[in-house]
Amino acid sequence: MSSGALLPKPQMHDPLSKRLWVHIVGAFIVDLGVAAAHKFGAAKPRKKAYADFYRNHDPMKDFDEMRKAGVFRSVK
Repeated sequence: MSSGALLPKPQMHDPLSKRLWVHIVGAFIVDLGVAAAHKFGAAKPRKKAYADFYRNHDPMKDFDEMRKAGVFRSVK
């Protein structure tokens, strides 16, 4: 028996490239996960909250309340 039959031949050509490819694919998958989590966890609820707020918002009522409170000095 020779030692060449027991041990596999070591990879001497471009080991960094294959490892880098694995990291690039992994980073892309993690990026997609983070983007989806942000969209469904933050962006959609925020968009819904703004839509709910402005659905019943009356800007003239707010303006009159601020005017009566004295926020605007130039408007009586």
